[in-house]
Amino acid sequence: MKLTVAIQMDPIEAINITADSTFALALEAQARGHDLLYYGPKQLSFREGAVVATVRPLSVRPVKGDHFTLGEPSRYDLSQADVVLMRQDPPFDMGYITATHLLERIHPKTLVVNDPAHVRNAPEKLFVTLFKDLMPPTLISSDPGEIRAFRAEHQDIILKPLFGNGGAGVFRVKPDDENLGSLLEMFTTFYREPIMVQRYLPEVRKGDKRIILVDGEFAGAINRVPAAGEARSNMHVGGRPEPVEPSKRDLEICAAIGPELKARGLIFTGIDVIGDYLTEINVTSPTGLQEIKRFGGPDGAKLIWDAIEKKRS
Repeated sequence: MKLTVAIQMDPIEAINITADSTFALALEAQARGHDLLYYGPKQLSFREGAVVATVRPLSVRPVKGDHFTLGEPSRYDLSQADVVLMRQDPPFDMGYITATHLLERIHPKTLVVNDPAHVRNAPEKLFVTLFKDLMPPTLISSDPGEIRAFRAEHQDIILKPLFGNGGAGVFRVKPDDENLGSLLEMFTTFYREPIMVQRYLPEVRKGDKRIILVDGEFAGAINRVPAAGEARSNMHVGGRPEPVEPSKRDLEICAAIGPELKARGLIFTGIDVIGDYLTEINVTSPTGLQEIKRFGGPDGAKLIWDAIEKKRS
């Protein structure tokens, strides 16, 4: 089976090829003989009923500093592609939401991964609330009174922007911390959305697991250990990856949420688990494929392409 695969992603020249999951997906697609087309979100357009993009043929190779070649640009009707990988990173803003609306016009005739309507309806920190029995104590609110009451109850808390990513803007507020008022002022100034507040989980010192699910099934895990003096475990901010075996609780969480992911066409999903709690479900641009494979886990890129090809057969 030979597919035409259009990849909507951030600038390819800037990616870290030893960590980027989109690059791993592109390498695997190329190895299977699929044709790759590359474009950025700003090259996506709706014109006279058609969803089009200015695309360039793409070839990739695992060579640092020389990892891609692009062909000449041309205007392309994306409904002619077999698959579109929507892989640009958040922020999950109106630009991102608009892209999901446009790509929804060609899906499922052209298979968009992940399903754009369900990506739009499942932002990571809101979708997880569907599984409230798996979450730590959580508040989503703009009301300072509610936030202060939550802090009074749970003492040690985490504040984070509702639509942030990569650990940006995440703060731990300890019981004796006097900065809560200033932080609420800052969030109000820089964000129009409510704040997500969760009880701090001390188990994070042992790591924050990133678990990959492919079409709703467990497909590998990695542990991310925070750096000394850091409450965040994201690798963007110094978290250290290490191999990990899934616990019984991890597999219970996957079994609980997997059917919902599969039903929504969320083929490639990354969830975050701290201790016994599910904290986020990442559907926009999940990462972790290369780290899991590097530590001897499953080759997630192969599993994802197996699932995509099955849907296209």
